[in-house]
Amino acid sequence: MSSSQEATRPRGFWFLTLFAAEEIPAAIVTYVALLMLLQLGLAPAEATLCSALLFVPWVLKSFMRPWVMRVGYFRHMLHLVEALIFVSLVLLAFSFKRGPVAVFFALLLVSLLSACHEMVAGIYYERALRPVFQRLFIIPKLVSSQTAVIITYGLLIFLVGTLEVYFRQIRYSWAMGCYVAAGIFLLFAFHHLLWLKGGKVQGITKYKRSTFHFSLFTLHYAFLFLLLLPQAFMFHARVLYLYDTHAHGGLQCTMQEIGFAQGTVGVIAFSLGIALGRVLINRYSLQRLFWPMAFCLVLSPFVYLGMTIWPPQSLWHLCCCTMTAQILFGLGIGVSRLPISAVSGTRYRNTINMLQIPLVAAAMIVPMAVSGWLVQQLGYNSFFLVNALSAPVCLLGIYLLKRREFPPKL
Repeated sequence: MSSSQEATRPRGFWFLTLFAAEEIPAAIVTYVALLMLLQLGLAPAEATLCSALLFVPWVLKSFMRPWVMRVGYFRHMLHLVEALIFVSLVLLAFSFKRGPVAVFFALLLVSLLSACHEMVAGIYYERALRPVFQRLFIIPKLVSSQTAVIITYGLLIFLVGTLEVYFRQIRYSWAMGCYVAAGIFLLFAFHHLLWLKGGKVQGITKYKRSTFHFSLFTLHYAFLFLLLLPQAFMFHARVLYLYDTHAHGGLQCTMQEIGFAQGTVGVIAFSLGIALGRVLINRYSLQRLFWPMAFCLVLSPFVYLGMTIWPPQSLWHLCCCTMTAQILFGLGIGVSRLPISAVSGTRYRNTINMLQIPLVAAAMIVPMAVSGWLVQQLGYNSFFLVNALSAPVCLLGIYLLKRREFPPKL
């Protein structure tokens, strides 16, 4: 590392709040947006399509990385992006008076700025801390970011549900919830304004390009698509199932129940699954654990299929089912690093997240977009049955692809 990119010891806990702050808008567009659109009157097919389109900025964000690296001034960029995110959250609150179209475009703006913040924050973090500190703070970063997801996904939905009961006005309740989220994010932004240090960090004028093989990329992208297909189908459908009425085959849960079961218990279980997966990978290697983790990743739809056959009779039973599905999801998601590492090569060896989020989002967009339409056509029981049966088909496809070419070891 050159003198212009000198890494220092961490001062304070800015790196924890930096990654917690980015999860507030990210959780809104990833998890909360679907419920927003459903409560504004969109049909499941329309709501899942719009929610899936919110992932497009996360697919495109890596194309902006070379430009950001050349410009430098990462701290100033962070302050600017955080100010714009605050403004976008306020605009989101205002947009509820204009209807679902205005809300969708406001969410799209929040998603774009959130993706930019994630990219710039990652670059700043890499250059502010030495690699030894980065490895030391992997678990604290995970805890910090997932705590922010719980606060945003769980408590925000609980707050909005409570306001709906009190005021009997859905749009007003969502607007108030967005104002609260904007206020919390503003506190993080002020904290970073005081604690983030450093002037200009020298940008990279020459960006080394690696050789791109289209056939190799297609092979490993198909590998990743099949790996994530069962989870992508159920990503939004599980929320639809909890929210929808009994007449349509859903569980008709309240907003508070969804916020607790999915936004609190589910996120905690997902985080525990990720942490356990990382421990196992560090001990046994991803190559040896590939098939066990791949099986864990595709088992979650069977949990929801079981819920459609034997519906949960209490919030406790619902939380147990959600926890099981999310632990399996978190435990298996680490296996997605294998095809991504084959695509990225050595260029992204130490910053694999720069490709992991865009490629995972790209692989999941289409199944997420059509899941609502499939639910309307098939019903929940038949949908989750098809979703579960897709798992062995995908595993067979992955087996055939692995026989054709093995990804390199991590």
